[in-house]
Amino acid sequence: MVAELVRGQNHPLPRTRLEILISAEVPVLVAAALGDEGGRVHDGHGIAHHGTPVLPGIEVPRAAAAEHCLSADLRELSEAVHRVTVLLALPGMAARFGATAAPRATVTDADGTEIVCFTLAGLDAESAVVALELYRRQGGWKVRAVGQGYAEGLTALLADLGLSGASEMAEATHEAGRLGAARAAAPPKARPSEHGPVDYTHPGRQGPPQPQPQPQPQPQPQPQPIAGDAPGWSMEERLYNQVWGMFEDLARSTAALRSAADFAAARLDRELDEALADPRARIGGAGEAARETARAKHDELMGRAQAAHDRDLAQLTAEAEAVEPALPPAYARWDSPVWHGHRMPAELPRAVRLGDLHLPESASLRIPMLVRLPLERGLWVDSGATQAGFTDSAERRRLALEVAVALAARLLAVHPVGEFSVEVIDPAGAGAGPLGALTRTGVLTGPPSRGTAGVAQALESLTRRVDLVRMAIGGGATEALPDGFDTARRLLMVNDFPQGFDDRALTRLRFLADEGPAAGVHLLLVADRADAGEYGPLLDPLWRSLTRLTPSPDDHFADPWVGHAWTFEPSLPPQGGAVLQQVLGVVSAARIKGK
Repeated sequence: MVAELVRGQNHPLPRTRLEILISAEVPVLVAAALGDEGGRVHDGHGIAHHGTPVLPGIEVPRAAAAEHCLSADLRELSEAVHRVTVLLALPGMAARFGATAAPRATVTDADGTEIVCFTLAGLDAESAVVALELYRRQGGWKVRAVGQGYAEGLTALLADLGLSGASEMAEATHEAGRLGAARAAAPPKARPSEHGPVDYTHPGRQGPPQPQPQPQPQPQPQPQPIAGDAPGWSMEERLYNQVWGMFEDLARSTAALRSAADFAAARLDRELDEALADPRARIGGAGEAARETARAKHDELMGRAQAAHDRDLAQLTAEAEAVEPALPPAYARWDSPVWHGHRMPAELPRAVRLGDLHLPESASLRIPMLVRLPLERGLWVDSGATQAGFTDSAERRRLALEVAVALAARLLAVHPVGEFSVEVIDPAGAGAGPLGALTRTGVLTGPPSRGTAGVAQALESLTRRVDLVRMAIGGGATEALPDGFDTARRLLMVNDFPQGFDDRALTRLRFLADEGPAAGVHLLLVADRADAGEYGPLLDPLWRSLTRLTPSPDDHFADPWVGHAWTFEPSLPPQGGAVLQQVLGVVSAARIKGK
């Protein structure tokens, strides 16, 4: 059965030899871009268009037309090619897709059996569009319905794919399309013939060829998910790419389900309105029959969309079950066995896990939230969050500080010895309990800073440090740093902000938030924004510069790519704290040994 895709939805490809059929109301230019795992095209040789229609594994038509057939043999593609992006563009400068019927793309196997189809609905001022993507996934290939249009035309589309000569390539594609159209429109040259018309009938044939029955393709089983099934030079890099590939697949599958729901609901409303608008349909059973038909179409579409989402979810769940046990400490949950017998790494990992992300349509599937190291932004654990029903202010603050301590411990544990340190500002000493895990093991640079004087002294020291490093980097003289200068990155954890902060301290904190990461100083703030309400908009830039985390599940992570709001769950050690104490003990012992 043919799968009718909606924007964002994907589908496995059971064959590697494919035909991609494009039908449009007007002639269109067609091209195929060969990209890396991120879809980026590194040079002009990765584009098959009307002027250069053949690349290894890909062949496109030689002229603009309303009907196109692209051929693809995915086995012939270079191993460096991870995505084949099918592009459409209108030849005219003032043309736009919204003025024509929606184009349609159909993917078939080499025998002509249809696999998926996709109608590029909803286009308006766009004159170029990404129709489909074919991409590698878990040892096989999948197709994704994209439908991303560009009002700025083919140049903007190619630039978005990372092509440095996008303008020149767009012009070459348009020019090749114009030449191909001119050749196709030219009348054939007449040839003199002395022997009359030529009979092209094969001499061995006694009549028209009889159609041969085509074998029906057998459904291919989904490949068994394995950990590290993603591009990368090391297992850590492959796992990192695989986790974000899972995030991307879940985002797109959910977007497809929501898009189908919106389309089905809008169509149902329209068809019900049309049925009620006809007075004749209100008498007898005609109106009820029309309504039942509309509801049946709605349910059928939603059933197919939900089935596709359930299939994607089952595949991603199986992949998560294979990936999670293989994650290294920087990516692993606190209850993972990798923390038992933990050893300090020799190199900085690619990223660190802050928690988990999930969506309401797939609440059981958690995707690790990984952020690159070194941290590019500070972190803010919001002690004012109330989503989990914590009405007691002291309890919220304690839980927020426990999240911050767990994050600090993880960062200490995944950095090489001597390359990362933590210092704490706790003006009133209110965090003594949760901070005990850090103070007892001696992993801090010193005791937590207390009172207004302690806050000022800690911030002044770090501000001077950032200024010094910035001057050294700016002058290209990092070797000129003072002898004995501690080059380890610093994490400043601030509890109960803004208690103990005056105006000067606030200015310095904002400076550290903005300039600190580039100089090796990072901020981890534990605060309730309402406590700083007296400063009004003065602190708005500070809050915006930090990545907000919550001590309880909260759907606050906005995804501008597809418009989702992801629910974040913090990463906390199991009750009892034995794992946390064990890991911090390893950090402390390694630090003592390294002195």
